[in-house]
Amino acid sequence: MFLTGGLKSLLPHVLRRVIRCNRLSMSNTSGMAEGYKQANVVILHKSLADDFEKFCQANDGPLPLLYRSKPGDWKCPSLSSDSDIRTDCLQYRMYEHGACTGTLKSLKEYSEQLKDMVTFYLGCSFSFEKAVQNAGIPVRNVEQKCNVSMYKTAVPCYSISTFSCNLVVTMRPIPESKLEAAVLATSGLKEAHGAPIHVGDPGLLGIQDISKPDYGDPVHLHPGDIPVFWACGVTGVEAVINCRAPLAFTHSPGCMFITDLKNDSVTTRSSREVPQVHCISQDPLHYSIVSAEAAQKIRNLETLIGIDPGDRGIIHLLGQEELLKACLSISHARSVLVTTGFPTHFTYEPPEENDGPPGALAIAAVLQALEKEVAIVTDQRAMNLNKKIIEEAVQLGILKRPVPLLSYQRESADSALMFLCENGNPGKPRFDHLIAIERAGMAADGNYYNARKVNIKHLVDPIDELFLAAQTIPGIATTGVGDGGNELGMGKVKDAVKKHIKNGDVIACDVEADFTIVAGVSNWGGYAIACALYILSTCEIHERYLRKAVGFPPISKKTGWLSALPSVTKEEKLLKALVQLGVRSGKTASLEMEVDGLPFYNTHSLMIEKLLKEVQQSLS
Repeated sequence: MFLTGGLKSLLPHVLRRVIRCNRLSMSNTSGMAEGYKQANVVILHKSLADDFEKFCQANDGPLPLLYRSKPGDWKCPSLSSDSDIRTDCLQYRMYEHGACTGTLKSLKEYSEQLKDMVTFYLGCSFSFEKAVQNAGIPVRNVEQKCNVSMYKTAVPCYSISTFSCNLVVTMRPIPESKLEAAVLATSGLKEAHGAPIHVGDPGLLGIQDISKPDYGDPVHLHPGDIPVFWACGVTGVEAVINCRAPLAFTHSPGCMFITDLKNDSVTTRSSREVPQVHCISQDPLHYSIVSAEAAQKIRNLETLIGIDPGDRGIIHLLGQEELLKACLSISHARSVLVTTGFPTHFTYEPPEENDGPPGALAIAAVLQALEKEVAIVTDQRAMNLNKKIIEEAVQLGILKRPVPLLSYQRESADSALMFLCENGNPGKPRFDHLIAIERAGMAADGNYYNARKVNIKHLVDPIDELFLAAQTIPGIATTGVGDGGNELGMGKVKDAVKKHIKNGDVIACDVEADFTIVAGVSNWGGYAIACALYILSTCEIHERYLRKAVGFPPISKKTGWLSALPSVTKEEKLLKALVQLGVRSGKTASLEMEVDGLPFYNTHSLMIEKLLKEVQQSLS
C-alpha cells in the first residue's frame, strides 16, 4: 500500500495515478493535494444531462458546475491533463432506479453503458480547507483524521423537471472567535461552495442529531466551537436518488475527484463583498451574515434617528448595533407580530397619539413586500380605530392589503403561550418576531405611565405579557422601539431611563426586549427598520445566506420592495388621515424646538428624506 503521510503535498496527477492503481488505503480525500480543487462526481444518461445542468445552475451553492463532459467522454481536459473518470475516484456508488446497489473501486466494467452517459464535475468544500487553515482556523475533521460530517436538511432545492431534493450540507466546527475569519476565507471561493449557509443551531436546518451524520463521519466539537454549515455537492447524490434514473453513478461521499486546478486566490474586495458575522439569538443559537457595506449603512440609519429633538436625555439610552441586529433577526423571520398604541391623551377620545401607527405601518408595508406574514395586535378598545387606520393605509397605497388585526386579553395563566403558539406548544410558535413601537410599557409597579407620570393602566391591555412569554419560547425574538423609556421593550435600558429621563424612576418600562431601538421620535425608528430591511434584502451576501444558496436571487422583486418604503408623501397623507380620525400629536410640547434649523414638526419629512438617501446610496 502507498504510504499516506505525504498526501498533502503530492501533486494531483500523482495522486490520481496512485488512486487508479488502487494503492491507497484512505477512506476520503480531505486534506489531500492541498491547494488544489476537488470535485463531486455525478454520471447520468445523456437524456437527463440538460435538465441536471439546469438543476445545478438553479442551485449553484451546493452544485457549482466545474465541467460537463460529452457523452462517453471519460476525460475532462479543462480540469486535468491525464484523467479517467472510471478509475480516478477512491470509490464510487452505483444507483439503479434511485436505490444504491453497490460501491465500486472502478467503473471500467461499465464502459459500454458509460458511452451514453455524461459526467458532471461539481465543486467541493475540501477545496477550501487549505484557505481555512491559512487563516489560522483549525479544520477539525483533518485534525481528527476522519471524513467531514454531511447532513440532509429540511431546505428544499429549486426543482427542475425530475430533479428535486433537499439541500445537503457539510458541518465544520469553528471556534467562535474565528467565525468571521472562516466566512471571509470561504466567501470568495464560489467553486468550493462559497460562504456558509448557516451558522449555529443545526435544528434550524431540520438536523435532529449532529452526532449522527447522514454521510461521512461524526466530527467532534471542541469547547467554544460553533457548528458552521456549508452547502455540499452530495446534494447531487440526493437528486440522483430522487430522479430514479435506471442507472447512475456518483463518487462515494468524501471520495472526490482531484483536479489539476489550483484554488482561486481571493483578491482585495470592496466593503460590498466583505462579510460580517453577527449573533442574533442565543436560544436557539443563530448567527447571521451581512456585507460590511450594508452593516455600515444600517449603523448610519441608527445614528440618524438617534438625535434628541426634545433634549430629553435619550442619548443615554442609545445602544450600539441594536437596529442592525434587530433587523437581521427580523429578516430571518417568517411571521412578525407588531404592536403599537400609547394612549397619552387620556382625557380625549380616542386617547392615542400619532407617534407609533405610521412607524408600525411602515414596518408592515415592507414586511408585506418581502412576503412575510405580518399581523398587528392592539387594545380591544382601539380595535375599530386601528381597523380604520389600516383601511386608510390600504387606500393611500401604503399597504398592499389589510393587515390582520388582533387583540389580547389575559384569561388564564397560559393565555400568552396559547396566543403565541399553536395549541400552546412552545415548539410551534405562530410568530418568529414581536415588534413594539411606541407602545405603552408596564413599569416596575405594574402600572403604565405617560411621560408626566399619569397612570393610564385602565386604557392599556396587557400585551407586555406576550413579550414576557416570548422570553421563555425558543425561536421568538422581540424588538422594542421607543423615544422616552416608558415604552414596551425599554426595560433593557431601564437603569439609564431612571437615571437620565425626567420621571424615569416612576415611568421606566420594566419589560425587556431582545433588541431596543431608541429614536428621537418612535416613528423614526419604524421608518429606519423599514429602510434597514430593504438594505438587507438587497445585500447579495445576506440574501444568499437567507435562501441557503439554493434557487435564484429575487432580482425582479426589488422594485416592489422599493415602492413599499416610507416616503414624505405617504407620511403627510397618513398624518392627515389620522387627524380626520381624531388622533392627536403626542409631541405638542416640543413644537417650539428646532432641529437642523427647522421647526420640530417639519423634521419628520426631513428624517424620512435622510433615511431614504442612505437607501438610494445602497442602490448605487
